[in-house]
Amino acid sequence: MNTVARLLEYIDNSTSPYHTVKASADLLKAKGFKELQLDELWAFSEGDYFVKVYDTTLIAFHVGTNLRDSLRIVSAHTDFPALRVKPNPLIEAKGYGKLNVETYGGLILNTWLDRPLSMAGVVVTRSEDPFHPEIHYVDIARPLLTIPNLAIHMNRNINDGVALDKQLHMLPLFMMANETEAINDEWLIFLSEQVKRPAEDILSYELTLYPVEGGTTFGRYDEFISSPRIDNLTSCMACLEGILEAQQVEAEGLRLIALFDNEEVGSRTKQGGASTILSQLVERIYMATGHTKAECYADIAGGFMLSADVAHGYHPNYPEKNDMTNVPVLNQGLVLKVAASQSYAGDAWAMATVKALCETNDIPYQIYVNRSNIPGGSTVGSISSAMLTMRTMDVGVPILAMHSARETMGANDQEALEHLMRAFLR
Repeated sequence: MNTVARLLEYIDNSTSPYHTVKASADLLKAKGFKELQLDELWAFSEGDYFVKVYDTTLIAFHVGTNLRDSLRIVSAHTDFPALRVKPNPLIEAKGYGKLNVETYGGLILNTWLDRPLSMAGVVVTRSEDPFHPEIHYVDIARPLLTIPNLAIHMNRNINDGVALDKQLHMLPLFMMANETEAINDEWLIFLSEQVKRPAEDILSYELTLYPVEGGTTFGRYDEFISSPRIDNLTSCMACLEGILEAQQVEAEGLRLIALFDNEEVGSRTKQGGASTILSQLVERIYMATGHTKAECYADIAGGFMLSADVAHGYHPNYPEKNDMTNVPVLNQGLVLKVAASQSYAGDAWAMATVKALCETNDIPYQIYVNRSNIPGGSTVGSISSAMLTMRTMDVGVPILAMHSARETMGANDQEALEHLMRAFLR
């Protein structure tokens, strides 16, 4: 498969953070990576391994014959702005059944209106051991919901901009009750049908809504990609390509990818980039291979990390929103992200290193800096480099409509990012 087709298939399979980790793990298993358990003791020498961290974060690594040759890490995130279903969600209004949902991350609300939506995540049911309930993966994978707009006849000023109330206006239609139905029971009955367990066994769930329409190319020469979840599954895919390259060429040293959850809500969770999980796992790898903490800390100090997340591309309809001299354009290469505030990780040394790596390998690159009067977002890069003290640089592909239900990128830029990851982890 070519790069674009492979990326769109990966995005299509990654409909929740749980499914992103599952799709990633399936890919690694197919290439011979062995799964380790977080709550078990490890002992190994060289080889290729991965571990799932509470099912929504994945860390994979390749151990070369000489572990201390060099340490290189790349990170990305598995989550994306979306709507999540609340507990006890079914609301009845004149026979309409709506779901009570909450926003996850900084999504652009109006882009979710009038779209066919589906639902994916996990449903958890009781077992004989309360500390080990049963987890069921769920992906409805068909149009199930929609959030209808208000007609222009009822709001003549709608094209002047509408402030949407997250609690009142973003509730999706789920069903229509007839006179004989007890609508209050329908939600658990629906979940019961999905997991094939009695409704009374359902204890909890974590379910994410997503646009059911998949990604596609468009443009005169199919030079653009329109898809949900470009932020940040493009980076996850590139990280996976990089670690597979390290395996294939039998790279020396330690090569590691970390696909974190919860970046869109601040990363301060047990499986987020602001946790100690990455530093713990690097230390555990050194101990499992017979090395000391002192050796581990020395190699971390001399190591290098890339934080991969999407960047803002030049928007031709809003040129005033870009920096005056640093203007990334779609289809002209990956982006090195720079911020004096350190909302993006990096320094002059790190930037020079990545530039030289790109130029040595004929990888097109551009520079992004926030316009000085427009505060930008942040990434997991600065957080991770503070938790694991090592040189870090933020990179990614430029996109339009970041945090929309559908985002746009250049069809050529994914190959540039994957090329960098292969070269870096090689």
